[in-house]
Amino acid sequence: MTRPATHIWRLLKWGRTLARHGALRGIEESLTTPAPVRRLARIARFGASQPLVPDYASAFRAIGPAAIKLGQTLATRPDLVGEEAANNLLSLQDALPPVPFAEVRPHIEAALGKPLEELYASFNEDPIGSASVAQVYRATTPDGRDVAVKVLRPGVKAKFARDIDTYEWAAAHLEAFGGEAARLRPRLVIANFKRWTNNELDLRREAASASELAEAAEALTGYHVPAIDWDRTCGSVMTLEWIDGIKIADRDALVAAGHDVTELASRLVNAFLRQAISDGFFHADMHQGNLLVRPDGTITAIDFGIMGRINRKARTWLAEILYGLITGNYRRVAEIHFEAQYVPAHHNLDEFATALRAVGEPMRGKSVKELSVGQMLDGLFAITRDFDMQTQPHLLLLQKTMVMVEGVATRLDPDINMWDVSGPYISNWIRDELGPEAQLADRLIEASRTLARLPDLVRRIEDAYPPKGAAPPPPPLPDVPLMWERRGRSTAWGHALTALAGAAAGAGGLWLWLSL
Repeated sequence: MTRPATHIWRLLKWGRTLARHGALRGIEESLTTPAPVRRLARIARFGASQPLVPDYASAFRAIGPAAIKLGQTLATRPDLVGEEAANNLLSLQDALPPVPFAEVRPHIEAALGKPLEELYASFNEDPIGSASVAQVYRATTPDGRDVAVKVLRPGVKAKFARDIDTYEWAAAHLEAFGGEAARLRPRLVIANFKRWTNNELDLRREAASASELAEAAEALTGYHVPAIDWDRTCGSVMTLEWIDGIKIADRDALVAAGHDVTELASRLVNAFLRQAISDGFFHADMHQGNLLVRPDGTITAIDFGIMGRINRKARTWLAEILYGLITGNYRRVAEIHFEAQYVPAHHNLDEFATALRAVGEPMRGKSVKELSVGQMLDGLFAITRDFDMQTQPHLLLLQKTMVMVEGVATRLDPDINMWDVSGPYISNWIRDELGPEAQLADRLIEASRTLARLPDLVRRIEDAYPPKGAAPPPPPLPDVPLMWERRGRSTAWGHALTALAGAAAGAGGLWLWLSL
């Protein structure tokens, strides 16, 4: 078990690394930053020599792969971090310093059990992309197919495990303070982050996700998922169809090639909505580095290490919430929040609807560039605090992906109105899925399933009641001994160091996370 002193040292070192690269300057200067976080940022930079221009990418690279994942998300939000910071962070998506091929080659051969020459007719030793988790190479199979070969970076699993161990420790101590920290449920947030990253570190699982998404995407016009070469795929190596295209981040190149960037932005948004709302299975890492546009205009997704799932009831509520915000039906949005138990029952539904109106009305009918994202976030955070709404970890991945998609779409088309783009799809889905005929069919199907389950249900009814709402049961949380509970001792220095570490990691980290 890692000692508390080790966790505290890592947290302080990470904060110092951010300060040394000037990466805390924006947080310190922002008027929306909570005062305690601003004070901690000042402490972290005390005595440090900072560059004139903050180098966020270098700071996240120095901290490790988990921090890089955060930076990749922030790169999609120039409206939050600024255009200069977003451009700096873009290098985290596929332009990290590569591991030498001399270290990668034996890794491939050991994983697939054959010499490289037997696996591939040709193999370019210079990676075409090097990201936080893996490197990608171009190769040709013995039967002449051009393929991309994704290989986990040696040692990346151990680095993720080390960082997440400290995240779990900091989250447990932060949550133990109670109050606002407990409401945000940082332990569950980190538990879900751990699950996502563990899935991303198994390339066999990623290949299976790509295959599943490809089947679901067959009905999507202008959206493609590369085919998997299963004979050359294992837990640490994945081989898939090679894609020629322009990165969706390169707007100038897309325009020069004759692509309609407004149409691309709209198609991307609707592809995501179909995945999330219709299928309940969506590509959850849709940053600019993972999207290509082929010469015929087809959007091709790559990197399926992080995928999201939401059940039908949650998808139904999501669609109704979005449609209610689009149409200004704030009372229905409020009712859904109470039905889903996102808002505790002791609050007043009409008051919650009015609070939603205060946030929603300024957004309606405006393009993204006309909105004050900071003011909108302040309004949303105030609602969650005032109505005792806990963080819903099962929806965090969906929220994170929605932010990514919006960020990519607005970089393509700064004048895009997300409500106008998504409205027709959502209204059609509600009509088809929640209309009278669909409801009758659902009831008949559910009735037959209930009858089939009845004998088993009777046997189990005394043992447990089915969970309410759309939230799945929370994942098991690790048993983290708190510093002040170790061997029954309580010391002033222990409280002080824990408070500093918990506040630095929790307040700063959660503030950034919630800002996504």
